[in-house]
Amino acid sequence: MTAFEQTSEAVLENSVQRESVADPSLAPRGEAAASRPVEELDSVVIRFVGDSGDGMQLTGSEFSKAVAKAGHGFATHPDYPSEIRAPTGTLFGVSGYQIQYGSRQVFTSGDAPDALVAMNPAALKTNLADVKHGGIIIANTGAFADTNLAKAGYTSNPLEDGSLDGYRLFKIDISALTAAALRDSGLSKKEVGRCKNYFALGLMLCLYGRPIEDEIADIYEKFAKKPEFADANVNALRAGFAYADAAEIFAATYQVREAAAKPGIYRSITGNHAAALGFVAASESAGVGLFLGSYPITPATDILHELSGLKHFNVTTYQAEDEIAGICSTIGAAYGGALGLTTTSGPGMALKTEAMGLAVMLELPLVIVNVQRGGPSTGLPTKIEQSDLLQAIYGRNGECPIPVIAARSPADCFDCAIEAFRIAVKYMTPVILLTDGGIANAAEPWRIPDVASLPKVEVSYRTDPEGFQPYARDENLARAWVRPGTPGMEHRVGGLEKDFLTGNISHDPLNHQRMVEVRAAKVAGTAQDIPPITVEGPAFGDLLVIGWGSTYGTIAQAREKAEAEGRSVAHVHLRHLNPLPPDLGELLGRYKTVLVPELNMGQLSKLLRERYLCDVVPLNKVQGKPFKVSEIHDRILELS
Repeated sequence: MTAFEQTSEAVLENSVQRESVADPSLAPRGEAAASRPVEELDSVVIRFVGDSGDGMQLTGSEFSKAVAKAGHGFATHPDYPSEIRAPTGTLFGVSGYQIQYGSRQVFTSGDAPDALVAMNPAALKTNLADVKHGGIIIANTGAFADTNLAKAGYTSNPLEDGSLDGYRLFKIDISALTAAALRDSGLSKKEVGRCKNYFALGLMLCLYGRPIEDEIADIYEKFAKKPEFADANVNALRAGFAYADAAEIFAATYQVREAAAKPGIYRSITGNHAAALGFVAASESAGVGLFLGSYPITPATDILHELSGLKHFNVTTYQAEDEIAGICSTIGAAYGGALGLTTTSGPGMALKTEAMGLAVMLELPLVIVNVQRGGPSTGLPTKIEQSDLLQAIYGRNGECPIPVIAARSPADCFDCAIEAFRIAVKYMTPVILLTDGGIANAAEPWRIPDVASLPKVEVSYRTDPEGFQPYARDENLARAWVRPGTPGMEHRVGGLEKDFLTGNISHDPLNHQRMVEVRAAKVAGTAQDIPPITVEGPAFGDLLVIGWGSTYGTIAQAREKAEAEGRSVAHVHLRHLNPLPPDLGELLGRYKTVLVPELNMGQLSKLLRERYLCDVVPLNKVQGKPFKVSEIHDRILELS
């Protein structure tokens, strides 16, 4: 087995084979559960919320695994505070995890929860407005003490004052029930308290018809070095499941209908993990080692974490002392003949700017990943935003063009990682890959591809000194990639302007103009590899919705809903943002109105107006939250 083939083996962890999807048999049910009706659903949206120390991210991700193993389509949205450890019980310390899963393709984590699990008053206060009217609220009554109510700004207990009469409220003392289940565990009170998230998980797995056997096995694997904690968490999980199974407060349990899926091996994957695997796949395809020079920054750090565990695939990771060192080490690696990669977020992009210009001047292949977050400055480190598009395209001194592409979903990060390196090595240029915190941390099912079907990343080093000129170009205007020490091909590099052929320092005015023009032409020429635009919906008509990045799922679902209501609406989603696809201008002319939803103040709208003199309609949101399907759907109805 080749190393490239082994790459696919590395992603099989937590995977599931899908032939025809069959739901695993459920655990034996108690008398109360057996007498309750089972309500079948096409889809459901569940949100787990609590204090940042309540383990809601783990609870949500483990519930997602259970859903994935059942073969459902799903999408998630982790939402956690910027503070490393906010004061307990406060509004700004609330952490949440939302998942939508269903019997059909799921595009988003859902507009509004059908069920909310609130571990304290602050969690209820900050999330209640999102819950569907008549939806389920499961509240941990043990945390609704006077002190916590005051921290959340309540003057009365919402569980008792009638303010939740419009919802199906289930008051359960999760804290006390967990403590009772673990009274003989030998753990401290604080350690017991940390297990209540598993009680909540067991309760919800039972309520939504999922077995717990696989979760128990996962717990023992996760806590293999601390068996006392493994036993405690398993007991809490069983207690939560048994409570929901036996309690008479639930009038029904719920079962999401089985999903039809293309046969194959699937796994749950986040955007950052998918990107890391994509970079390894590109490296293996090229037969060239991968070097990552990176400084930790939210929400990009997980790519560094993932790649540091894949060193057996000829991956070198370097945690630099700052952002500048990260990209400069990457430039050095690219000069030495490696696939150079650096990862960051918006503030780090600002610090890397000068070095990006150096990479453009040297004409070396490297990939810069910007996992966008809310800005400016430190901004909203853990919240979603798409506000770095103009920075990616224009944010450097001088005439400094760089190709820019953007991933549209967690799984798409894998394909975009390969595409970024394919462009970089073919055209000898740095490439910027944009993702964002929404897809970087979210998870969805990913059908593991056949290695043989992946695009090839072809690398060729020049070794023949005959007629060598460092900046002589091929048909793609790319200069040769020469590794240091190649006999007879020594040449200088640096940030000063180069002679058009020799690469020697040149201050000649006409040479500078020529070099500026050829660097721009090379980047513009990457458009020849962009495939024809895929249009979802009619090829011409009343309304075209154009998006990029993580808005894909929301736009796609809104368009489908509007089309079902008889509206003529199409959707185009752009991966290549600089240069734009060659057929985009002609396509824009086929529609009466063009709507551009973005999680910024209209940056793609500006680019489209500038390039095509097209009067587009922007739909902008900068709240640190993704679009709701209803927000885009309502605007579609207004314009069509």
